[in-house]
Amino acid sequence: MSKCRQCNIEVLDETVRCPLCNTVLDETVEMEDMYPDIRVKTRKLVLFSRIYFFLAAVIEIILINICMLSEVQSLVYIISGLVLLFGYIVIKYAILGTSGYIAKTVVLTVIAVIMFVAIDFSVGYNGWSVNYVFPSGILLIDAGILVLMVINRKNWQSYLMLQIFMVVCSCAAVVLNAFQIITDPIVSIVALNISVILLLGTVIIGGRRSRVELKRRFHI
Repeated sequence: MSKCRQCNIEVLDETVRCPLCNTVLDETVEMEDMYPDIRVKTRKLVLFSRIYFFLAAVIEIILINICMLSEVQSLVYIISGLVLLFGYIVIKYAILGTSGYIAKTVVLTVIAVIMFVAIDFSVGYNGWSVNYVFPSGILLIDAGILVLMVINRKNWQSYLMLQIFMVVCSCAAVVLNAFQIITDPIVSIVALNISVILLLGTVIIGGRRSRVELKRRFHI
């Protein structure tokens, strides 16, 4: 903050001369920034993501060379590559991304499930990825929805569509069981029950607000 001796006014702008009489201002007290400067923090995170990507690439190259020059199976660098890639996605999307918490949770969970399915296939496919990881991802998202509904109580009905989507995914798991792709349906059945109960609870307890949200979403 500065003050003009001629006009006897205080000037909040970062200027050295009075806007009225053009006299050099006297500095009185140092003003702190009204808003935090997040650019420095963002630049540090971007730099960290680049360093991570570089180190991940170096590690993967080393592992590929080890596998080529020794009798180590190629699945070692395949699995490590998937894990390192997922870590980079977490940094770029979950930390540096601007999407909401629920969007980040859903996207990262889907990517994680796909990654585990790929690992399952790379080691000979034993079915643990679709039997347990896939329905566990549904349960994880259901838990995230419930937590966010409690935190965001004023706008809880906005999660209805995601709940419906989780019910559809749970039904897909049951369909996979019918085609013998999922051979152990216990976790899938639990995921379906939890998803249906969460949706029913939201619709029944929510009453009019939930019905209005459904009508708005489906244009009925």
